[in-house]
Amino acid sequence: MSKHAAINRFGRSANPAFTKNFTSSFDSIPISERMTLDGAVNKTGILLGLCFAGAFVGWNIPVLAIPSAIIGFILALVTIFRSPSKAGSTAPLYALVQGIFLGGITLMFESQFDGIAIQAIGLTFGILASLLVCYKSGLILPTENFRLMLGAAIGGIMILYLINFVMSFFGSTLSFLTSNSPMSIGISFGIVAIASFSLVLDFDFIEEGAEKGMPKYMEWYGAFSLMVTLIWLYLEIIRLLAKMRSR
Repeated sequence: MSKHAAINRFGRSANPAFTKNFTSSFDSIPISERMTLDGAVNKTGILLGLCFAGAFVGWNIPVLAIPSAIIGFILALVTIFRSPSKAGSTAPLYALVQGIFLGGITLMFESQFDGIAIQAIGLTFGILASLLVCYKSGLILPTENFRLMLGAAIGGIMILYLINFVMSFFGSTLSFLTSNSPMSIGISFGIVAIASFSLVLDFDFIEEGAEKGMPKYMEWYGAFSLMVTLIWLYLEIIRLLAKMRSR
């Protein structure tokens, strides 16, 4: 996934020389201008609040969902590839418009499957809490092999998403991704698992960034990264639940 490729540039890069160069540059940053764990956690809370506020808007004005999704996608690309240092400005906007998108999409699913919204929200935050406990306790360690396997899996999923998106313009889709067949449900379970384990990379990046004393703006970037994964996870969970309940 492109997001984690960008994270790797700033966190535990696979390139030792790159990591060394970044580490040496942190020494000149004043302590008051360095990234902290508390700062990243607080900013994550702000983004979550904005996302829920946006979801309220999207739930009540669902016509805004698609434009918000497009704007959010553009903001994510800008933040990742162009201006990580501007994440303090782009991340809150991203969280707000993606919240509007999620509100509209959730309303659509809720109209078909009563109670699915609270189930998806509960599972998303339950997984977040569980993975955080597993990470902090050392049960799951983001080793290099873990990163490589997860990166390969995410890359494959993104390719399938792209193929399915292109096919939709011709009135077709990849049935093993979109149907409610046992195979499709199994694949959705796998994608949810990959999205869940991606949270570990976000936790590790935030903790490592705080330990190394990265620039203060990386608190926003770390929070933004976690939000991207949480939104992806929520969407996959609600799709999985919809498939299961439609059988």
